[in-house]
Amino acid sequence: MTERNTPSEQETIDFGYREVPKAEKAGLVRQVFDSVAPRYDLMNDLMSLGLHRAWKHAFVAAIAASPRETLLDLAGGTGDISFKALERGAGRVILSDINPSMLQVAQGRALERGLAANLAFLCADAERLPLPDRSVEKVSMAFGLRNCTNKDAVLREVRRVLRPGGRFHCLEFSRVEVAALAPLYDTWSFKVLPELGRRVAGDAESYQYLAESIRMFPDQATLAGMMRAAGLERVRWQSLTGGIVAIHTGWRL
Repeated sequence: MTERNTPSEQETIDFGYREVPKAEKAGLVRQVFDSVAPRYDLMNDLMSLGLHRAWKHAFVAAIAASPRETLLDLAGGTGDISFKALERGAGRVILSDINPSMLQVAQGRALERGLAANLAFLCADAERLPLPDRSVEKVSMAFGLRNCTNKDAVLREVRRVLRPGGRFHCLEFSRVEVAALAPLYDTWSFKVLPELGRRVAGDAESYQYLAESIRMFPDQATLAGMMRAAGLERVRWQSLTGGIVAIHTGWRL
């Protein structure tokens, strides 16, 4: 008898501009970040012409974690947001990422900066967090939500782990709102960026995916609606650099 896949096994999802089986996306994303991890910080500078530093500065200022609060930094990568939050006075930070290669880089950087004392590392899928309900005051996620297979599940987990009165902060690439920027941004994303990836990291394909994943991500209003559907309230967003990125916030009340 020939075995047939169930409908759930046949479901596909975007991986950049490609459609792949839903069960395979997490592994494909993990391969991308395994590839880019060693030179991720350099490539961020090249990809954004250094603007990612200003975006992250504004993001951490918006988070404003106090010494009495625990911040869960989802998709924390090599640690930029976690480190900045600790330097600005966060009491405790849990740096969580699904990719061990990225966490390994973050651990080395934390030791170099003397920031390990109030920093915990968690290798976990943001769709299924091994944390208790109502356990943290703040959750941040910078440039990570677009790489998740089930974004709605991530947002539900965010609300679950937040204490009442806690707040979620999301920094993500969004929809350009200034028409004059659009053609320049497209040229940079699809012509320059993959070539930079090839020359600097020896990997054009991963950076092609990163550019495509940005275009496939929901726009500002759509993401706000997804956050509300997950149970977050008082959802707001602020566009930066003409809408290239946006900071979304929502409360658990």
